[in-house]
Amino acid sequence: MIQALRVDERLIHGQIAMVWSRALDLDGIVVANDETANDEMQKMALKMAVPSGLKVIIKSVQGAIDLLSDPRAGKMKLLVLVRTVGDAVLLAEKLPGINYVNIGNVGKAVEGQKHTFTQFVMLTDEEIANLRKLVELYPETALQNLPDNKKILAADELKKL
Repeated sequence: MIQALRVDERLIHGQIAMVWSRALDLDGIVVANDETANDEMQKMALKMAVPSGLKVIIKSVQGAIDLLSDPRAGKMKLLVLVRTVGDAVLLAEKLPGINYVNIGNVGKAVEGQKHTFTQFVMLTDEEIANLRKLVELYPETALQNLPDNKKILAADELKKL
């Protein structure tokens, strides 16, 4: 069962490994990122950031969709991480029943004109269009950096544009 689908350009880091994993009572984390899936050094570094006992699987976006479509994955409490809102849309279109879609930390590493939603979420026009698609699929999609932060509905923020 996908407890959460989170957009976080840093993928696995301390907040994910320690705070989100506990708040969601996870069995594992699935990283869905084409670049990382093909980089052994990145994969090793991400796996080292996770406490023992928490399973980490790193796949391409399509590989993650295939993995998460397997009925056996439904027996685990998983957090799925992607780097972009566009990748989140690809997963959300193929994987029904995601408990929570979270836009956590995105846009700092991207060049170009961006719209600032929060101090942690800055999106280009293309990513704003993707966020609109994501909200259509999952209306409760929220901007939230940490579990104890207030959830800001993405739909409400998009209305302000």
